[in-house]
Amino acid sequence: MNDAMNELYQDVVLEHKRAPRNFGHLAAPTHQAQGTNPSCGDRIAVELQLQGDKVQDIRFSGQGCAICMASTSMMTEAVKGQDIAAAQALQQHFRAVLTGEETPEDAPLGKLISLAGVRQYPSRIKCALLGWHALMHAIAQHGAAGGDGAVQAAAHDGATLQTTEAP
Repeated sequence: MNDAMNELYQDVVLEHKRAPRNFGHLAAPTHQAQGTNPSCGDRIAVELQLQGDKVQDIRFSGQGCAICMASTSMMTEAVKGQDIAAAQALQQHFRAVLTGEETPEDAPLGKLISLAGVRQYPSRIKCALLGWHALMHAIAQHGAAGGDGAVQAAAHDGATLQTTEAP
């Protein structure tokens, strides 16, 4: 990747940090999950409004480093209005690029490719994936039997996640 592309990608990341898209709360989320990255101090909550197998709306809140906030902001733009399966596939490609399992040029990431350079900094990969982990935990609640609003906690790639199905 040349210097001009790196500069462009840095600008995209900084823009999403300065003015995150879909930041705030949904009036009536159907699913939600929170994640923290204790090594960095990032804390992100993702709220979804799922309708059938579609991410009808999505919002996030919290605080984190530029990489965490930009990644989560871009994630919300990428999955809003998409089928759940498409969101899951995008998460798998994004994670594969950051962990070196897939080359950025081969992955259908769109603007998310601007975060591909994070793979060079292993300690920052958790920052870029935190919002995605929260999204996947919230989606995992979709279609779960019972719907009793139980809280589940899990550890994933060093992040702590808490998932709650909205009443």
